[in-house]
Amino acid sequence: MENKQEANKQAPMKNRREILFIYDVSWANPNGDPADENKPRIDEGTQINYVTPDRLKRTIRDQLAEMGYEIFIREERGEDGKLSTKEDIFEKYGNDYAKMLENCIDIRLFGGTFAIKKNKNKRKKGEEEEDNQEASDTKANSFTGPVQFKFGRSLHRVKMELVKGTTVLPSKEGKAQGNMTDRYVVPYSLIVFYGIANEKAAEETKLTESDIDTMLKAMWIGHKASTDVISYSKFGHNPRVLIEIIYKDYIEKTPTEKNLTHIGELDKLVRIQTDKKDEEIRDIEELNIDFTKLQQKVQRYKDKIQKVRYCIDDRVKFFPAIEEIFQGIQVEEFCWAKEV
Repeated sequence: MENKQEANKQAPMKNRREILFIYDVSWANPNGDPADENKPRIDEGTQINYVTPDRLKRTIRDQLAEMGYEIFIREERGEDGKLSTKEDIFEKYGNDYAKMLENCIDIRLFGGTFAIKKNKNKRKKGEEEEDNQEASDTKANSFTGPVQFKFGRSLHRVKMELVKGTTVLPSKEGKAQGNMTDRYVVPYSLIVFYGIANEKAAEETKLTESDIDTMLKAMWIGHKASTDVISYSKFGHNPRVLIEIIYKDYIEKTPTEKNLTHIGELDKLVRIQTDKKDEEIRDIEELNIDFTKLQQKVQRYKDKIQKVRYCIDDRVKFFPAIEEIFQGIQVEEFCWAKEV
């Protein structure tokens, strides 16, 4: 039985999945904008706090690395102290795409674009170079990532705060006091992300069932305990809700026909209820998460859903109950939910 389960884990991912992930941030910066003093990203028109998919993927990658998995997109420096390029890292896999995919879970999950020089021999001095020589010497290749996320957004309006402070030590000799510091944070932001794992793209990157399981665990733990999140600007993250909807790979009434659809826009089916003004919310227990719209939509698609897996933090108040949201569908906690 154990061997069969292990084989299933290593099997290619054949069933489409939708992912709903909710986490919150308290007195921290969810995703600084380097073009705007590294301030949290706020939509000026709506006061909604938004987070880029790249930020989410970085947290996942960093946690995967801490869990011992090999990561391709990483900050690495050579012996000369310079940051390694994609080309440098790719050489470690013998410039072999198959070997890279076999070893690097992040490329199997999120894909990547590569431009690898075919001929790295240096030209002789004085040799005439054609304008298009560099292009002809470069071979481009790309893999579409099976796992894609929309921009994350807060489920309520958020007001950014500027926190001023001072450093203990002066930066220059002779100064009587330390430097003034500015730090932009959000007092509270409950953020929702929506993603899809596409079984068709998974064929190209060789994504497995085990890879998806590992990514979801890394997503949860990474927003709670990764070194990147437990940092000066990020400390204050907590994962709250993770739901994975796994679809059947066929249509019930016509088993020979592939199921090519899914609910879509799960993030738009979540609301919050609170007695406070949006900008005054400071804790997860000051609100209720309303999944009523998700429940209504799920019932229209339940014949196409194989099962649902979830992890919900104990402090979260929500309705309806998880069994009611997914009534008539197999529902189970993630096997790692009790560990985290």
